[in-house]
Amino acid sequence: MAAARSLTPGQRSLRARIAAHAMHAAGKTNTRPASAAFLRRFELAVDPAGALTPEERSRRAEHACKAHMAALSLKASQARARKNAPAVEKPGAFEGGRRRVRADDPRAA
Repeated sequence: MAAARSLTPGQRSLRARIAAHAMHAAGKTNTRPASAAFLRRFELAVDPAGALTPEERSRRAEHACKAHMAALSLKASQARARKNAPAVEKPGAFEGGRRRVRADDPRAA
């Protein structure tokens, strides 16, 4: 354990990456059922009646999944921007009658 304390953050990250690759190479993960269930959700969304060919359903489901992930990425980016937004002063019930409110907060107006 003493060796772990002497590693730099970059070395710890590299060591973890090596361990992850070794675990996957040994087949010690079983994420296939979960991945299939996750993708099935999108297949049902794009073809609830099952009328499309399997190839077309798969193609549309892949795009639906990519759109979902892109939307999550956008929401995360917006949340980070709000979190890092500069605070503005606004009269309130806190110290000295002032409190800090983010510039994008609707109450800041």
